Amino acid sequence: HTSTGVSKKNGFKHLKAGQTPAKLNSIDQEIFLEEKLKPVLKEATDNKRHVFFMDASHFVMSAFLGYLWCLTRIFIKAPSGRQRYNVLGALHAVTHQVVTFTNDQYINSYSVVELLKQIALEFTDLPITIVLDNAKYQRNAFVMGEASKLKIDLLFLPTYSPNLNLIERLWKFVKSECLYSKHYEKFPEFKTAINTCLSDTTNKHKEKLSTLLTHNFQLFNKTS
Repeated sequence: HTSTGVSKKNGFKHLKAGQTPAKLNSIDQEIFLEEKLKPVLKEATDNKRHVFFMDASHFVMSAFLGYLWCLTRIFIKAPSGRQRYNVLGALHAVTHQVVTFTNDQYINSYSVVELLKQIALEFTDLPITIVLDNAKYQRNAFVMGEASKLKIDLLFLPTYSPNLNLIERLWKFVKSECLYSKHYEKFPEFKTAINTCLSDTTNKHKEKLSTLLTHNFQLFNKTS
């Protein structure tokens, strides 16, 4: 093993190992990115189309443990119970505005349609495209039929492609910003922290998210 000093001198970085989706098809991802995703994102940046990335995150009220700069190890009090806060979100690809549908039970096709209706009602000036994964509660005749009525284009990602869904980065940001190494005594406080973080994407967190939510997407055709 080389020492830390020698490793740095030779250009090594201390990086956490990453993981690739279990059954990804790198060729399908690359084709999708070049032929479908990039063209609609170009329209979005040219102010010719609204593009949203949709996904659900299920925040369980438990201890989110992170790394801290400290002299001694710090312990965070774990909350009692395992209450869950479901957030179905749609992240605007350019402005980073987030439209949400939330509940404490579960997300289903009706939840998806309600979110689509919110988006269609608020963004009437341009065509709308929603980029989303192939979860059964999203990719079905009911959702696709309602989207068609609302004149919303659904752009389904290749299977096992969270790396192409921009909102996945937002979920990680929310956890690091308001959940890691923090204790919330009551469930309403937990929900408020998440909601506040999401509502601040275009103001308080604008600078941080401008570098995080770029349209550069990781492909895995060169992994070891």
